[in-house]
Amino acid sequence: MLIPKNNANLMRTKILVRLASSYLENKFAEADRIPLELRPKDGEVSRCCVYKDRAVLKYRCMAGLGHCPDEETDELTTLKEYGQKALERRAAPKNKLSVIDIACSACIKSQYVITNVCRGCFAQPCRLNCPKEAISIVNGQAHIDPSKCVNCGKCYEVCPYHSVVKIPVPCEEACPVGAISKDEFGKEHIDAEKCISCGRCLASCPFGAVVERSQMIDVMREIKETDKKVVAMLAPAVAGQFSSSLEHLAGALKAFGFADVVEVAVGADITTQKEAAEFVERMEAGKPFMTTSCCPAYYRAAQIHIPEIRPFVSDTKTPMYYTAELLKQEHPDCVAVFIGPCLAKRAEAEYDPHVDYVLTFEELGAMLVAAGINVDDCPEVSFAQVSHAQGRQFPISGGVAGAVASLVGSKVDIRPEKIDGLTKDNIKLLKRYALKGGENNMLEVMCCEGGCVSGPGCIALSKKAARAVEAYAQSGDSLTVDKKAE
Repeated sequence: MLIPKNNANLMRTKILVRLASSYLENKFAEADRIPLELRPKDGEVSRCCVYKDRAVLKYRCMAGLGHCPDEETDELTTLKEYGQKALERRAAPKNKLSVIDIACSACIKSQYVITNVCRGCFAQPCRLNCPKEAISIVNGQAHIDPSKCVNCGKCYEVCPYHSVVKIPVPCEEACPVGAISKDEFGKEHIDAEKCISCGRCLASCPFGAVVERSQMIDVMREIKETDKKVVAMLAPAVAGQFSSSLEHLAGALKAFGFADVVEVAVGADITTQKEAAEFVERMEAGKPFMTTSCCPAYYRAAQIHIPEIRPFVSDTKTPMYYTAELLKQEHPDCVAVFIGPCLAKRAEAEYDPHVDYVLTFEELGAMLVAAGINVDDCPEVSFAQVSHAQGRQFPISGGVAGAVASLVGSKVDIRPEKIDGLTKDNIKLLKRYALKGGENNMLEVMCCEGGCVSGPGCIALSKKAARAVEAYAQSGDSLTVDKKAE
């Protein structure tokens, strides 16, 4: 899932930085000024007027403070009050993606449209291939009758001039499981029962109407206002996210106030060992194939949307689980904070007794900027626990299967396949595998195309990050990432 730089993403980052600064400077009482400062009266506007812009920004600030805009109904509650509520809570806010209704543009229904590029050609493949006879030729150009069109896309596929375009609803188009849809007013709503927390709707909405509940303020409160040992667990996808060595980044985390920094690839090593043993056991028992289980968005999709595949999903826990388990065994009273590229990890953490909070790389970056910490200027610090490279491959597509295959060796025949991205088509592919099997007996399923390096919480381009992760995996016990790889 490529998340290009755009105003919606930039504004989300600005809000996170402002909120973090307000907390660190003890200025939560002035939080209500953030929408005004981001949209001054004589400045540019994104919507009909500056006042609507400010209203939307207030809701986005609420999400940054860990509140749900679609659950909070009292519009007179101030951001100062929401900030105070955030400081008073003692448990991580529940994971939830929601839509700011006044920010949603109520996009028209997804449809195909014939543009004026149409030449009215003699071949007329669009008309002849339309299964519903919805296309006619009027005044030398093709036209689609919307009352007959079923959005099959045949005309789009066969037009030699590419004159047919699809007008999508970006969030609905991105969601692989149909969890987001329109209400009677055309506004989008997310069905929490169907949602797998992949974050694709958030990344794809061009109006920034989809938001998540952040746990950033909670983590900063634990560091600043309690005596607890707060430990950062850095996911291996962090390689390439910041333009510095990982030792410098660990130093920046220590400078911010984290007591220690642990490499989640350590847990990935354990996942590799257990999943390899489980694969061998299943194959020796005559099972046709096994899928990986370390992507929480895929795991939830399998549980509620692909019931056919459930018997074939690995029972092995995720790298986050095993890393936090080791951490809590050594420091039972510590606060374990997972930092990674994934929104679905927040949902996973709700069922993991060892993980207290989850941050994205974007939130970590905002915290460091707010604190005035330049990563490159920080002293190098070694991680408390270091992986031996197998688990470092996990964030890139093919990495999990490759790590498992390296341990399986010649014990049993292993034929891995990458299911690179949990798309609607790949969900159908998984259902076919469940019913009929296939040539491959080890399926690595990643929700994000390209792997975790394409997660919605990333701040670096996925290809650049993938190169850095590959260098990171090849570096053995060293944490340093080659600058060329970045």
